Amino acid sequence: MGFSFNISARDGRARTGAISTPRGDIRTPAFMPVGTAATVKAMMPESVRETGADILLGNTYHLMLRPTAERIAALGGLHGFMNWDRPILTDSGGFQVMSLASLRKLTEEGVRFSSHIDGSRHLLTPERTMEIQRLLGSDIVMSFDECTPWPADEKTARASMELSMRWAKRSRDAFGDRPGHALFGIQQGSVYPEQRAESAEKLREIGFHGYAIGGLAVGEGQDLMFQVLDYAPGQLPEDKPRYLMGVGKPDDIVGAVQRGVDMFDCVLPSRSGRTGQGWTARGPVNLRNARHRDDSRPLEEGCSCPACRNYSRAYLHHVIKSDEIIGSMLLTWHNLTYYQRLMQGLRDAISGGVLEQFVSHFHAEREQGDIDPV
Repeated sequence: MGFSFNISARDGRARTGAISTPRGDIRTPAFMPVGTAATVKAMMPESVRETGADILLGNTYHLMLRPTAERIAALGGLHGFMNWDRPILTDSGGFQVMSLASLRKLTEEGVRFSSHIDGSRHLLTPERTMEIQRLLGSDIVMSFDECTPWPADEKTARASMELSMRWAKRSRDAFGDRPGHALFGIQQGSVYPEQRAESAEKLREIGFHGYAIGGLAVGEGQDLMFQVLDYAPGQLPEDKPRYLMGVGKPDDIVGAVQRGVDMFDCVLPSRSGRTGQGWTARGPVNLRNARHRDDSRPLEEGCSCPACRNYSRAYLHHVIKSDEIIGSMLLTWHNLTYYQRLMQGLRDAISGGVLEQFVSHFHAEREQGDIDPV
């Protein structure tokens, strides 16, 4: 079986369906937990699957530096290495090179940089990132691009977008023919509609299995992001998956789904879990606050995760304040469960033609804020 995308229902611009891969289907809209270094921090793979995740994201930059793509390939590939037998998407590494590496130099060829781990020198090009992602064995491969900085004037944004489009063509040529694996192109153009349209047209001409919207969630704020999403998804092919990279908060995701986006990833649920924040239908809850220390109620009533089934807010407050590892484990499990429950709710609402009502209820619940203290 190859790679395919089927839309089963629509509600306005929102779509629900499934991406089919040899390793299993990905229900859309989909949220991909981030497994940066071949692990979703504080979680076992089987636990991540229990939350409802169909696909994980792995990070090319981190894996190429440690333990190296060649070592992972020699050990049987990323799926076996991290004990995850379902689909994996790997990013190209370009964003991390720009944000983490030191002494980086960008040229037409690619990016030369020093590792943030040991200072070793590397060159990342479209051809090299395709090779790394092939060695990892990821099911969905991202083309190499430059994430346009924010803010960027039109001249800077155009130069960045055009470089990314040249790199997209080189990525497609280097990817070759890999049945059962998919390559996604990445639209750039910052906040300029005509540049976004030109980028989308160039990507269509090259031809990809799916399309990502890049260069957002980089500091521009939700209002401006939504302004771009009012037109950017519609510039991309209707019959292919649309992936908004690095997004985001629950209300970001809901708004993007309304505008036609199918796939998301973000470190937020796992990172929040390690810093004492739980995401609930009534908004985020800071378990470090003293108000929870005598609260015998669960973090979120009716939630199926172990943190809510088996432990009180008082216990979560205690282990988090004590820096106990179980605090990160339980809150991350809860947050990933909440995110996947949100995605299932969105899919059901689109299928039932009641997305508008779902969104209204979503915002009304969040406006209530957390439950009153005991």
